[in-house]
Amino acid sequence: MEKYTDEEIRNMKKITCQTAGYYLGIPPMAVSLGMRNNLLPIGFAIHNEEKDHSFSESWSYYIVAERLIAYKHGRITEVQIQNVEKSLTEIIKQFESLKSELVFILSESAE
Repeated sequence: MEKYTDEEIRNMKKITCQTAGYYLGIPPMAVSLGMRNNLLPIGFAIHNEEKDHSFSESWSYYIVAERLIAYKHGRITEVQIQNVEKSLTEIIKQFESLKSELVFILSESAE
C-alpha cells in the first residue's frame, strides 16, 4: 500500500477512493461505501440516477483534502461539517443569483 503525507494529499488535484483508502489504511471499497452511506465525512458521494448500458449503478466521489486529513487525525466533527456545508450552500445560492443577474445583463446588452 502506498503511503501519502498530509502535504501530498493537500497538493492533489483529485483524490480518489483508492488514494483515500491508502492514506487512511482501509480498503478503497470501505471509503466508497462509507461515503455513500454518510458514515465517512471526508467529502461527497453523488449517485448518478441515469444508468449506463449495463444497467449498473454509477457513483461519483468528491473527496475534500482538508476533511480527509482532519478525519485521519481525529479532528473532524459532524457539527463542523454541517457548518461548512451550510456555508457552501449559501455561497452556491449567492453564486446562482449573481449568475442569473449576469445572464440577464448580457442578454440586455446583446439586444
